[in-house]
Amino acid sequence: MNTVMALAGIVIKELYRRKDFYVVFVLTAVMTLLLGSVNFFHDDKIVRYLKDVCLLLIWVSALVIAIVTSARQLPMERESRTIFPLLAKPVTRAQVIVGKFFGCWFAVGLGLLVFYFFFAVLAGSRDHRWPLAEYIQALWLQWSMLAMVIAGVLLGSLVFAAPSSNSTISFVVVAGILLLGRHLNQVALQQPEPLKTLVYVLYFVIPHLEWYDIRDRVSFDQALVPWADCGLATLYAAVYVAFLLFAAWLVFRRKPLNQ
Repeated sequence: MNTVMALAGIVIKELYRRKDFYVVFVLTAVMTLLLGSVNFFHDDKIVRYLKDVCLLLIWVSALVIAIVTSARQLPMERESRTIFPLLAKPVTRAQVIVGKFFGCWFAVGLGLLVFYFFFAVLAGSRDHRWPLAEYIQALWLQWSMLAMVIAGVLLGSLVFAAPSSNSTISFVVVAGILLLGRHLNQVALQQPEPLKTLVYVLYFVIPHLEWYDIRDRVSFDQALVPWADCGLATLYAAVYVAFLLFAAWLVFRRKPLNQ
């Protein structure tokens, strides 16, 4: 674990020395201006709408940072040829995969903390409410969802030729799951066999990222998701992360380092 955490620390330092760090603060400033504009309105619906827009910014920015950062980790090591001295330390390929995962995941988590801190302070100053439990729950579920995304992108970086193609495909897949994943079972009912069975299989195989989106609950001050359900969702994410990282290790251990 010391080796894994050392590798994770390198990823975190590398991320916040690059432009990704500034993207977090620029988008946070945009979110601040949006919530600040509530001063010009005196309608609760406007406040809720702006809260929803700000939460959407958090989701989009976190996904961009998670996918772009994860997609370049292993290709960057191969291109700079730092993978050779790294594995000669000795560091196993499994430790590289797990270290890169935790580095990306922790770095994105720090960005989420910045976003949700400003969001909580500004929303509380406008609504005069401080539902910290709702914000903590939303942050945790989103962070759990991003763990699956990061693990999937790391696997993609070993399959696809370039970080750009991996990022593009990852964005398309994630957007497709978030927008259409929950409807695949209904689509399957309208299809003839064997397409019906294939769509059903796809519905149960894909990671359902949309389950972790509780922005509407936060925006409209709805009740918390039961913590037992949050625990099950976390376990669901952990299983997918373990499977994807194991698949990435299987590919990585057979992949020549000069490719």
